[in-house]
Amino acid sequence: MGKDKDESKPQVGNPSTQAPPKKAPARPRRRNLPRFKVLLHNDDHNTMEYVVRVIQKLTPLSKEEAVLRMREAHETGVSLLLVTHKERAELYVEQFASCGLTTTIEPES
Repeated sequence: MGKDKDESKPQVGNPSTQAPPKKAPARPRRRNLPRFKVLLHNDDHNTMEYVVRVIQKLTPLSKEEAVLRMREAHETGVSLLLVTHKERAELYVEQFASCGLTTTIEPES
């Protein structure tokens, strides 16, 4: 028995019935959140050592950086601790307040 021409060729489906090729899932768009400064204010109630320990505990700053920020706040009244998005900055303010330190936030200019 002979073979038909169609049987010797691979079957190719009708292009209109084939599933479209799968695309990689779309990445969520990264939006740039507004940035805020977290400012440490000087106070006369806590020791310098305590302030440095709290800065180290609550932020990614090293001991040397924490000492510099504490000294600046002590000498000038205020020091920039870090800059982050608003929700994180507000969390820092709450955490510092729970440790008896005064911090505020303001928009980065």
